[in-house]
Amino acid sequence: MDSQFNNKSVDTQVEEFLQVSNTDTATENTPLVKKNVVENSIYISDKAKAKVIHLMTDAGVVEDATYFLRVGVVGGGCSGLSYKMDFDNEVKPMDQVFEDKGVKIVTDLKSFLYLVNTELEFSDGLNGKGFYFDNPNASRSCGCGESFAV
Repeated sequence: MDSQFNNKSVDTQVEEFLQVSNTDTATENTPLVKKNVVENSIYISDKAKAKVIHLMTDAGVVEDATYFLRVGVVGGGCSGLSYKMDFDNEVKPMDQVFEDKGVKIVTDLKSFLYLVNTELEFSDGLNGKGFYFDNPNASRSCGCGESFAV
């Protein structure tokens, strides 16, 4: 956290954050926060959205509004945790449901703790990785980007 918050109570910090998050500009002593950005969510880039829609079309589920993108975290991989991704049409009781750029994204609660504020990206071409997660919570990840540690 910024040093400006070190000596402030949590209530004061939250109040200042909420005040700043409702503006488009920041003062000299407050951080700039984008207006209308949902915090604590899972996001998808435009390129990843296009690829997800393409894959849903290939799978024959793009027209079925009950289907969504399920993302999660499982143990394994060279860094300890791996990402998983699939299409699903069943929301479970403890699932967390998000929507970004018109794409419904669902994850289980345990996975969400690792994925909070992560953006699903897609890279193609000769050096493309395919789908990958831009995860601000990962302390390290493997070279292929398919596993990570916190």
